[in-house]
Amino acid sequence: MRVGERILVSGTAPVEADGSSTPGDAAAQARRCFAIITKAIGDLGGTASDVVRTRMYIVDPADADTIGAVHGEIFADVRPAATMVVVKALLRDEWLVEIEAEALVQGDA
Repeated sequence: MRVGERILVSGTAPVEADGSSTPGDAAAQARRCFAIITKAIGDLGGTASDVVRTRMYIVDPADADTIGAVHGEIFADVRPAATMVVVKALLRDEWLVEIEAEALVQGDA
């Protein structure tokens, strides 16, 4: 969703185009979430460099470093404000991570 200069991408789960869950470990799932997020932001006129905040919901604290490393790969030079929260569960049992992002872009949609 874009409102003025603000783009909000919420509830991004590791889901493939056919609706199936992304296979693999927490890193693979995080990469898929970020791919969905960056595409959504791009479709609304922004780029990954416009991201100012991310929120990562994880089910296993042991995955924190792995998911954080993927976040660093994607946003190395951007360094958005980032929050990671351990939750009891996500919508599908096989999901290890779900991510939200907020971007600020110049100009109108």
